[in-house]
Amino acid sequence: MHKEEVIGQIRNAFIANPYPGDAFLQGSFDGCEPYEEVSAFFGKTDWSQLDSAMLDAHYCALSIFSKCGFRFFLPAYLIADLREELLTADPLFHLWHGFSTVSASMPVGAETFERGSGGRKLLNPKRYGAIAWIDYARYRLSVFTREEAQAIVAYMNYKRERDTMGLDKPQIDAALAEFWLERAKNAPARDALQTHLQEEERFTAALLQARQKNQ
Repeated sequence: MHKEEVIGQIRNAFIANPYPGDAFLQGSFDGCEPYEEVSAFFGKTDWSQLDSAMLDAHYCALSIFSKCGFRFFLPAYLIADLREELLTADPLFHLWHGFSTVSASMPVGAETFERGSGGRKLLNPKRYGAIAWIDYARYRLSVFTREEAQAIVAYMNYKRERDTMGLDKPQIDAALAEFWLERAKNAPARDALQTHLQEEERFTAALLQARQKNQ
């Protein structure tokens, strides 16, 4: 696909998503940095109007957003990246990280330790028990609908085809195989989310009506 076709697909997939609300954008509460990063997005109810320089200045937000915050603002980063307007932010990394193992040997004194992350490596047993990197990646990225996942796959394929040095290809291939291709095929569609929300509203209205009758 051409760049503008991918951008169009991203816009069509994400443009109707409602703003989650300021109180629901922050996913990490470790220290003061998460609030400082995420608060820059408070009140930004239209992601398509965000300036690329602002996105780049808050590249850390991609790691700090809540799942709904990440879902809402990701398309702004994807389009800015496709237009080559980002100097620091790397949205592609956040779409493949966790699915393939990255490791390196680190000599410490007389010993050499194998250090790594991603794949089946444990995330942090003291905090997350037996959760592996791939488990967390699947959980965090399962927020996307079928249409959104299809747009993300189009973006990842576009980036893969233009990765002339092969720096990201193995990681992209692993993420596509482990998660994204299946997600783009079988994730709940946008209409399913809307139907669910409408049913929840009907259920809540019925409960309120029944309560009022019993008072």
